[in-house]
Amino acid sequence: MNKVEKWFPDVDKIWFNGELVKWEDAQIHVLSHGVAYGSGVFEGLRCYNTIDGPRTFRVKEHIERWRDSAKQLRMTIPFSDEELIDGINQTILENNLDSCYIRPLSFFGYHSLGVHPLDCPVDVVIATWPWENYLGADAKEKGVRCCFSPWIRVHSQMVPSAAKATGLYIGSMLARVDAIDKGFDEALMLDATGNVAEACTENIFVVKDGVIATPGLDSSILPGITRKSIIELARDLGYTVEVRSIARGEVYSANEVFLTGSAAEIKPVREVDSREIGTGKPGPITKHLMDEFSAIVRGENPKYAKWLDPVTSPSKVL
Repeated sequence: MNKVEKWFPDVDKIWFNGELVKWEDAQIHVLSHGVAYGSGVFEGLRCYNTIDGPRTFRVKEHIERWRDSAKQLRMTIPFSDEELIDGINQTILENNLDSCYIRPLSFFGYHSLGVHPLDCPVDVVIATWPWENYLGADAKEKGVRCCFSPWIRVHSQMVPSAAKATGLYIGSMLARVDAIDKGFDEALMLDATGNVAEACTENIFVVKDGVIATPGLDSSILPGITRKSIIELARDLGYTVEVRSIARGEVYSANEVFLTGSAAEIKPVREVDSREIGTGKPGPITKHLMDEFSAIVRGENPKYAKWLDPVTSPSKVL
């Protein structure tokens, strides 16, 4: 067996089916159902080093969305919410991380390779690692360059597009590879009707004349938790936020465009298809939201303390 190289030398443990194992020992059979068919669901969330110590961001809602995604695939995650949150906290603590990205993952495992998966066990993994500077080290300050992808976002009548399912990300993978091949940082995807859906792994917002708009679930988007947070935050700050269909041309003519996601957080877009967005720099509303969100995840705004959960030792032995 080939030696497994860790991405980060100081990250040593992964939570695998209820136990912490060494990074290199978290392995599965090559004929697992999830490998053959992409029959898995996952989450992405962050832990932040706040003024009160490490805190996970909206962890209960991420667990709820993980279960919702699993339900779409007829999958039952064989651990309670408490056990999964304990697993997340345990993995963070064991790896001595104050801030990190968290990847919970469940998939149909090894039993048979018929396309019907329900006789296969469900394997569950939680991994944590440092992941800063998503989409580039200067993305927050300068913004990212995007292009519209020739690949469209899957329609909800084809597959459950609101599920964060592993196999669905082949489309995102192809779109990102194509964008990078063309010299861009990220791709934007249209839905089956030709309206704007989302980026490869982020939701999208456009700003025009002070009004913020973002596509709704009818555009086959993932219901992003960072997206949900930014909608609430923006409205609390007095901005008008519209959830509606967005035409491709509205992106080109927007005063500001920004992307949101657990890995990306909030990233300004300075260019789309070689068209400068606004002044070609992060706009005032985007910067305002970035500043306010940063204060929230540092624990400096008590109004949103409910979004942050302490990273505590497990409540019970699994």
